[in-house]
Amino acid sequence: MILTIDAGNSNICLGAYEDRWPVFTARLRTDALRTETEYAVLFKEIFDLHGVDSTRFEGAAISCVVPVLTPILSEAVRLIREVPVLVIGPGVRTGINLRIDEPASAGADLVCTAAGAAEKYPLPAIVVDLGTATKITVVDASRSFRGGMIAPGVEVSLGALSASAALLPSVGLDRNVKLIGTNTVDCIVSGSVYGTASMIDGMVDRFREQLGDVKTVVACGGLAPQIIPHCKNEILLDRSLLLDGLLAIYRRNR
Repeated sequence: MILTIDAGNSNICLGAYEDRWPVFTARLRTDALRTETEYAVLFKEIFDLHGVDSTRFEGAAISCVVPVLTPILSEAVRLIREVPVLVIGPGVRTGINLRIDEPASAGADLVCTAAGAAEKYPLPAIVVDLGTATKITVVDASRSFRGGMIAPGVEVSLGALSASAALLPSVGLDRNVKLIGTNTVDCIVSGSVYGTASMIDGMVDRFREQLGDVKTVVACGGLAPQIIPHCKNEILLDRSLLLDGLLAIYRRNR
């Protein structure tokens, strides 16, 4: 069994895989102040919750965009079980050709979603990742990562709006979305959800114009379920895309 860990700016996603199939996935809040022991305890509690025996882990793979957490998470895994830990970074065989200006600067999350798309779907593919940032990237038919775009995430934009405008309240996305809002809160939610969906549709259309034939458009990330259903383009929702890509990279480096 292989443990996969994706540490983002807002959340950490865990996945345990038996062969190529997920046994469970879970999500917890990212906290850079936690120690390796605290994370080890949290991970063990999650394993117990899902009935997973941690002694069965044979290895682990970590994707982390919070540099201070990388050694902490690696050590947390080793406190649970002394297994090889692969950290995504320069020198790791990913199966993806990084055709961008500075390959070493590519975020581990972007590389993993590209690897996941290349493993699971027909190429070329457009990958939409909705997390702390909204990212749209391209993997071409030769499994090359061609780059993409990054915009503020939905919750980041909501926080900036309420912080900058004295009369606008802080709003969450846990409510029904009406296209034409009839009160301030509904108007903010509509702008955030439909505005982001419209941006994604527009960018996907523009990417198609430049790339030509695109076989797959797939979305992942914690906020994808709230946004993707409101898009007009046909976009697959794959919540485990990054963890699947992380597993594929681990297997390539065994």
